Amino acid sequence: MTDIKKTTARRNVLKGAAAAAGVVAAPMVAAQTGPISMRWQSTWPAKDIFHEYALDYAKKVNDMTGGDLKIEVLPAGSVVPAFGLLEAVSKGTLDGGHGVLGYHYGKQNALALWNSGPAFGMDANMVLAWHKYGGGAELLAKLYASIGGNVQSFLYGPMFTQPLGWFKKPITKSSDFKGLKFRTNGLAIDLFTAMGAAVNALPGGEIVPAMDRGLLDGAEFNNATSDRILGFPDVSKVCMLQSYHQSAETFEIMFNKTKYDALPTKMKSVIAIATEAASADISWKSVDRYSKDYAELQTKDKVKFYKTPDSILQDQLKIWSEILEKKSAENPLFKEVVASQLAFAQRAVKWEQDTVVNRRMAVNHFFGAKKA
Repeated sequence: MTDIKKTTARRNVLKGAAAAAGVVAAPMVAAQTGPISMRWQSTWPAKDIFHEYALDYAKKVNDMTGGDLKIEVLPAGSVVPAFGLLEAVSKGTLDGGHGVLGYHYGKQNALALWNSGPAFGMDANMVLAWHKYGGGAELLAKLYASIGGNVQSFLYGPMFTQPLGWFKKPITKSSDFKGLKFRTNGLAIDLFTAMGAAVNALPGGEIVPAMDRGLLDGAEFNNATSDRILGFPDVSKVCMLQSYHQSAETFEIMFNKTKYDALPTKMKSVIAIATEAASADISWKSVDRYSKDYAELQTKDKVKFYKTPDSILQDQLKIWSEILEKKSAENPLFKEVVASQLAFAQRAVKWEQDTVVNRRMAVNHFFGAKKA
C-alpha cells in the first residue's frame, strides 16, 4: 500500500471512530490568503508633522491587527494632488487617506463647517464631542451622500487654535487685509475675502515657495512645528497669534467605503479604537512638539510673535455670522449642520465656561504675566 493510501485509510478509521463516539468533525477552514493591504495618501508633505500623524495612525492599525491589515501612507502628490484626495479615495484609486474636511470645500461647502470658523465658541475637542454624540457623524455621512462620495470618514485629532498667519509686518487692523495676497482654505476663504484679501487656496507644500516668489503677501497654515518645518521663518519673521478663522479644526481619516465595508467586523472595531487612540496621542504629542518649536522659532529663528488685536477678532466674528446666514440660505444641508452645531455648543460651551477655571491666573502666578 502506498503512503497516500495508508494515510487515507488512517483518516477513514479516525472518522469512523469519531462518528461512533458521536463526535462531529469540524468543517475545513480555508487557509488565510494573507494580509489585506491598503495604499493611502496624506494631504501633507513628507516632512510635515501632519504626515507623521498619518504614519502614526497607520502603525497603530497595523500593529493592533497583528499585520492582518497593512496600511501604507504616501505623502501628498505621490498619486494625486493634495486637493484631489477625496475623489481618488471615492473612486478607489487610493484605498484611503489622511487630511482635513476643509480641503473638500469646493465640492460641498458645508463640509468645511467641521474645520472653519469659531464653532460657536467650541474648541476642537468639543467639536469632536458634537461629531460623535451630537449628530455630526450622521450629518457628515449625509453630506458625502449628497455629492456621491463613496467614503467612510472618521474624524479625530483635535487641533489647537491656528495663528492668523505669517506676514511681512504686523497686522494691526482689519483694513490691512485689503488687497493682501493671502493663503487660506475652507470657509476661511470667504472670511478673508470679505475682509478684502485676494485669497489663494494652496496645499501645505506650496505655500512657502509662493511667499518666497512674492505670489503671496501672507499665509496661514497651522502650528509652530508644521510652520517651522515647512520653512515659514525663512520667508517671514512676523507671526500673528490667535484667530477665529480656524479655531477648532480636526483631522479626517478616510477609507474607500466599498473596501471598508468588505472588512471583517473585528477589523472595523480595531480601526475605530485605533482612531480614538491616535486622537489622544495627537493631543499629547502636539503639546510637546509645538511648545518646543514655538520657543525655538523665537530663540533660533528670531521670529516675532504678536497677538491679533481684539478689533480684528471682533470683525471676524461679525463677518462669520454673515457668512453663516448667507450660506444657510443657499444650502439646506449647510443650514442643518449649523443648527446642529449651535444647539450642541449652546449647552456644552456654557457648561465648560461655568466649570473650567481660567488658567491665566495660575500662569501669571507661576511664570509671571508675559505677552505673546
